[in-house]
Amino acid sequence: MTVIDPAAGDSTRRQHDLGGLELGPIDRDEHPRTLFEMRVDAMLMLLTHPSCGAFKVDAMRRAVENYSRLDYEQLPYYQRWLKAIRQLLVEQGVLTDEAIDARLALLLTRQESGGH
Repeated sequence: MTVIDPAAGDSTRRQHDLGGLELGPIDRDEHPRTLFEMRVDAMLMLLTHPSCGAFKVDAMRRAVENYSRLDYEQLPYYQRWLKAIRQLLVEQGVLTDEAIDARLALLLTRQESGGH
């Protein structure tokens, strides 16, 4: 079997396709989840639930797998999810980039001023 090295620029293998590559041992220890991770997970569960149906889990996978190699390798796991959630909400017309950016700016202003 020939192993294709994605770092060598082979275009037949996408950045998320790591099957067959020698990447070293996998850390199988359980790690405590952060509040951020739990919130991102909760957002995904709510947005993909049939009662909301903002998008399907398959769309989430497509969004993550279409990241650039740089984004895919440098963004932590739940940051990839959050970026995909934002992209899909905009794609589906649920929110706009401008509305998201305005809300983030408001929250940052509140945080910096010590307000709630």
